[in-house]
Amino acid sequence: MLALARNSWCGQMLGRLANIDARTPRPYSKPSSGGNQPDKKGKYRIVMVRHGESEWNQKNLFCGWFDAKLSEKGQQEACAAGRALKEAKMEFDVAHTSVLSRAQDTLTAVLKSSEHRRIPVCTTWRLNERHYGGLTGLNKAETAKKFGEEKVQIWRRSYDTPPPPMEPDHEYYACIVEDSRYQGHLSASEFPKSESLKLTIERTLPYWDEVIVPQIKEGLRILVAAHGNSLRGVVKHLECISDQDIMGLNLPTGIPFVYELDEHLKPLATLRFLGDPETVRKAMESVANQGKAK
Repeated sequence: MLALARNSWCGQMLGRLANIDARTPRPYSKPSSGGNQPDKKGKYRIVMVRHGESEWNQKNLFCGWFDAKLSEKGQQEACAAGRALKEAKMEFDVAHTSVLSRAQDTLTAVLKSSEHRRIPVCTTWRLNERHYGGLTGLNKAETAKKFGEEKVQIWRRSYDTPPPPMEPDHEYYACIVEDSRYQGHLSASEFPKSESLKLTIERTLPYWDEVIVPQIKEGLRILVAAHGNSLRGVVKHLECISDQDIMGLNLPTGIPFVYELDEHLKPLATLRFLGDPETVRKAMESVANQGKAK
């Protein structure tokens, strides 16, 4: 069993959340899509993985903060991710994940299939998926057919345009807002009704800066299992990707990616996936096509 506890170590760091540092933008380069390519050795390394396919991913539904479970394929993806980490001989000292089951279950499967020793696990709502508001539960392709692919692409991938808010009469409002996991951690004023990527970054990066970064600087080997948009936010921050170019980044489910970082925590190269290049390419293409009308 994993220690999915909010241990005092993580709790102390959470108390130090601060403002996000601004960085000078630099051009975005496409991620490396293969794990067999040579990479520079940095002073620090961090590994991240988007959760395996969820049951709502499988149905092509907007999920957001709804607590969808992993599909059978998602479980297989998570186990494959663990085997890839084992093959790459990667070990970790601490892991971070969201409060949502699909991310936590992915982390559990990754560590089990990699035959990893027990490590501390820090959980936080700040690593949750972007809140899709009133789109939650809708089919992406059907929504694109109704509102147009361009509009849905903006809702899915734009930087600062949030989808319509989730109102109290929404089918999934109560099960999300009244979830006991948020009590004592998220005030009524903080609870989102919908989020753009910009808003997602604004609540994700304080955790990165004040919890994860100090651990990296201590020399701890970090694994993050989270979601497409919370991880896109971290990638945007690390690589200083422009607001426009971030729309083109699609992270596949269940394929770990690695950053080698210098002493200033700047990437020596763009993210590198631990996976067969063709498999990674097809997975990224599949994510990109989810919002197209059929």
